[in-house]
Amino acid sequence: MMIIQLEIMKMNFNETQEFKRDFKKLFKKFKSLPNDLKEFKKVLNESPLGIGRHFNIITKSESICIIKARFFCQSLKKKDLRIIYAYIEDNIEFIEIYFKGYKQNEDKNRIRSYSQRR
Repeated sequence: MMIIQLEIMKMNFNETQEFKRDFKKLFKKFKSLPNDLKEFKKVLNESPLGIGRHFNIITKSESICIIKARFFCQSLKKKDLRIIYAYIEDNIEFIEIYFKGYKQNEDKNRIRSYSQRR
């Protein structure tokens, strides 16, 4: 009998101050957000760059990859949020979260300034 041991990769998750403000505003309206974020982190732990068409790489360099993803929220029916995050080795930092009904696109200035800080 052969036993295969799998290495479980654990990501370090961080949030920018802007993300925390976005999250707090959305949480007032969508109460399932904390649990939804926990589930999203499980997905990212398995595949940091995402799986399928719900993930889109916005910017990629040697040291950082910034990704935009659909973020499914149980409080919303048939609609979802968008989340922008940076992937740097074993670290993921959340940059922005927004509801498509309130805002059409991500904040490109915020992403640009985040990239320049790194």
